[in-house]
Amino acid sequence: MRKILIPTDFSANAMNALKYALELFKYDKSEFFIMHAYQDEIHANTTLLKKEGLDKITKIISEKSQLALDAILKKLREISPNPRHRYAVISANNLLVAEADKIVEKESIDIIVMGTRGHTNDTELAFGSNTLKVLTYVQSPVLAIPENYTYKEPKHILFPTNYMIPYKRRELKLVCEMASKHCTEITLLYISKSGKLSVRQEDNQTFLKGELQKVNSNFHTVNDANINNAIYTYIKKNAIDMLIMVNTERSFLENMLLQSTIQQMSLYIDIPFLTLQNVERD
Repeated sequence: MRKILIPTDFSANAMNALKYALELFKYDKSEFFIMHAYQDEIHANTTLLKKEGLDKITKIISEKSQLALDAILKKLREISPNPRHRYAVISANNLLVAEADKIVEKESIDIIVMGTRGHTNDTELAFGSNTLKVLTYVQSPVLAIPENYTYKEPKHILFPTNYMIPYKRRELKLVCEMASKHCTEITLLYISKSGKLSVRQEDNQTFLKGELQKVNSNFHTVNDANINNAIYTYIKKNAIDMLIMVNTERSFLENMLLQSTIQQMSLYIDIPFLTLQNVERD
């Protein structure tokens, strides 16, 4: 049984991400946990908070959250009566990252699927602040779906890597299962500055080849000093349907996810973006 966490703020972007997940995992026996964490909303309206008091505002927002989740549940059963899928809703007086972490650990979540942006939609940023926090701090693979992205079966996945880190078998298994269900080709892209792999890089490449041998995968090297530009160019030239990167210290992703960098980077992500986690957090 695959376990999938879908954080929602009830925006159109969040619903679009949910619909994408339903399609992506339509062949899998899956349990979807649709979660709304509303602690920030309680403290957002300071005027109303002073007027009504904390307890009353908390009760109002809690009831509103549960009603909205129930409405999503009803809609899902209408638009996706998939016998392979089960649904649960979670309304929590908590911060998004804290609640996501809690559910990931308690339920052994396989993947989080969410929109790149929610209600606070800033078109100048590739990721909204909530998505950025989840991508950076929650110990689970996270699949971010761009605003208004229409589901397209992922037939070609790009997986840039510098071969500098060991990979987690569980997360590579998730990638392989996704690829096999959709007859997907996975391209491992090494962006080279020197043209030669170290012994460590060769070992990690060998491990990857072993883990991906059951799916259609190929290993490709390009020479480019600009990592972002190399990835962007490859995506556009090869009709890539999904981008996978690994979040780890000194990785491509760790640098890209800094908010100051995101606003300047040339890589604008307009396809689904899956991050695999390989970091230790306090």
